Amino acid sequence: MALKGEMSSLVIVESPAKVKTIHKILGKEFLVMASVGHIKDLPKKEMGIDIEKDFEPVYVVIPGKEKIIKELKEASKTAKHIYLAPDPDREGEAIAYHIAVEIAGGKELNGRIFRVAFNEITDRAVKEAIKQPGKIDMKKVDAQQARRILDRLVGYKLSPLLWKKVSGRLSAGRVQSVAVRIVVEREREIESFETEEYWSIVATLEGSKTPQFQAELYKIADALIINRDAEKGQQFLVRGSASADATLDSLKQGEFILTDIEKKIRRRMPYPPFITSTLQQEASRKLGFSAKKTMLVSQQLYEGIELGKEGSHGLITYMRTDSVRVAKEAEVWARAFIEKTFGKDYVPETPPEYKVKGKAQEAHEAIRPTSERPPDSIKPFLSKDQYSLYSLIWQRFISSQMSPAVFEQTTFTIVSNSAVFRATGSVIKFKGFMAMSAEGVEDRILPQLKKGEELRLIDITPLQHFTEPPPRYTEATLVKALEEKGIGRPSTYATILSTIVDRKYADKQDGRFVPTELGVIVNDFLVEQFPELIDIRFTAKMEEELDRIESGGLKWVKVIKDFYKPFSKDLDEATKTAKVKPKDIPTDELCQMCGMPMVIKWGRHGRFMACTGYPACKNTKPIEAEKASILLTEEVCEKCGAGMVVKTGRFGKFLACSRYPECKSTKPMSTGVKCPLDNGDIVERRSKKGKPFFSCSNYPQCKFATWYKPVSLKCPQCSREFLLEKKDKSGRLIHFCYDKKCGYSMEVTQAG
Repeated sequence: MALKGEMSSLVIVESPAKVKTIHKILGKEFLVMASVGHIKDLPKKEMGIDIEKDFEPVYVVIPGKEKIIKELKEASKTAKHIYLAPDPDREGEAIAYHIAVEIAGGKELNGRIFRVAFNEITDRAVKEAIKQPGKIDMKKVDAQQARRILDRLVGYKLSPLLWKKVSGRLSAGRVQSVAVRIVVEREREIESFETEEYWSIVATLEGSKTPQFQAELYKIADALIINRDAEKGQQFLVRGSASADATLDSLKQGEFILTDIEKKIRRRMPYPPFITSTLQQEASRKLGFSAKKTMLVSQQLYEGIELGKEGSHGLITYMRTDSVRVAKEAEVWARAFIEKTFGKDYVPETPPEYKVKGKAQEAHEAIRPTSERPPDSIKPFLSKDQYSLYSLIWQRFISSQMSPAVFEQTTFTIVSNSAVFRATGSVIKFKGFMAMSAEGVEDRILPQLKKGEELRLIDITPLQHFTEPPPRYTEATLVKALEEKGIGRPSTYATILSTIVDRKYADKQDGRFVPTELGVIVNDFLVEQFPELIDIRFTAKMEEELDRIESGGLKWVKVIKDFYKPFSKDLDEATKTAKVKPKDIPTDELCQMCGMPMVIKWGRHGRFMACTGYPACKNTKPIEAEKASILLTEEVCEKCGAGMVVKTGRFGKFLACSRYPECKSTKPMSTGVKCPLDNGDIVERRSKKGKPFFSCSNYPQCKFATWYKPVSLKCPQCSREFLLEKKDKSGRLIHFCYDKKCGYSMEVTQAG
């Protein structure tokens, strides 16, 4: 809460991190309070939707929010005006609506309740919003409510079916299941891919002027060396070493004539400023950030950073957007900065215009800096992650407002008998936006030759290639695929990606998503029983309908009814006819502990071998075919000196001796976070009752311990080394500072 005193107005924001910044901007006449995310939601232990009454939702106060609601009600009683200022998106609109319902029973309190939205936390934006308040947009509230109900229907109806037909403790999600399908289908593309060998041929040539240059064989007798046929795929003319040698022999005998020189001036336009998906992609590609980490750090930059004597300032605009629109005032200061830094030639005659994707988001802006603060000027006040992400946003925005880069591209066409070679080079004539962008294009300069020259063959080399399957998805490419296919929305990408890993439907290997056996089985079950539900085009259509609800083109009840009728029919059919859980598979192997036969069972983490003497004998082990997939680490067993491997148990991953069962040594895995007391590693352990907790690896000398998972993110308020992660009683993910005196806490936005 902000400082109390005489005030005439109350401002209610979503996050406590904004309170101090906004209070400083508005002054003592305003009391600024935070709802700390949603205050009401569907109940956790029941569906909370009356299907018979047009899917009427039953909202309850989220456990733990009673005190906050009481304080908001008390403050609202004496306030002259009440400004509801949660985030400017559907979730924020729903939060504002539920606050209004709680403090005023949905009434306007004689015109005292207003809705304001801050696209950026700056002096100008906040004061302007207060001067021009609006009303709660019920179309946005309906769109959020429709999504919440759709996700609840799918989760509550499908999950019990998965428990019964596949395995216990599984869950399904309307959007996450489609993401799993995309990952599984890519894996099957890779498995079914047939590698083809092909050869390219490169000639090193010299003309009347230096330097020497290389040209690649383009076609022979009008047949393309590589023909990219839209229907048949790539077709290769030179296959195998014998074919390459024969082609090489024929080419060595001919004269090489430069028959054509083509010069073109090409302009390369800058990239548009970031939207949520492109920011996540670039932060993943350049900084190695997960989508979840990108959203957390960008939230900190948006809500406000303490800049010494300047006080707290929001450094970027709102980070959940799919619009590339830029405010006029931002264009003005960006153009002035570009001219001052690079010169007039780098400022285009008119500001670049980038295409806005959809009408529903036109009111939003792109993600951009809120003012002319170059990254290095505020580096001392930012954490390493904040500085890296702010620099990325700054460079992208400034370059987006600059002039295009200009290249002169030269193409040589060289003929030798029936063979045609090509060489292409380019020279940067004007850097334009590339003067700002960290990424450039290397010049490949061709010599100044004349058309008709005979060239001397210096060398000719065959190069062997093999076609490669499509790569597995990284976070960046999966976000791009979801966006292109219309799956999910900017606010949901980060949670979709983390959810499919958390629920063991996919693993990340070398930064790429690999479906687990569990993910494949659940996906195949859902594809067979609910083909429409997890159809990519159907899911994209649902997103479009949610947008239409927001724009007023559809009523939310109709959308839910149209979805539920076929879904309910498929659910009833699957309940009656779907295959049951996989049965135990007998094997010839005997248990090393008791001599009883071993069987292959299927559990939450995939297949494993188990003794039939259970519960008297509880021996289990991975099946032979899967032992190779166990990750060997650089850790050495303290008992026998063998290598340690990563295994997965009831409480997650741990290190075990690779000589198991001869050696049963195990040790907890480091979380990658250092202990704040003695700089040891924080590791995951188990209590006597089997409950996981986290403590210092130097225990018992160091007594640091916590029940909550450490997260490698600095606290934005006190700069402590890491945050802790927990779920509240309603299942919402919370990041908070481990130092109780700091008190920092933030809800991590999640998708259904």
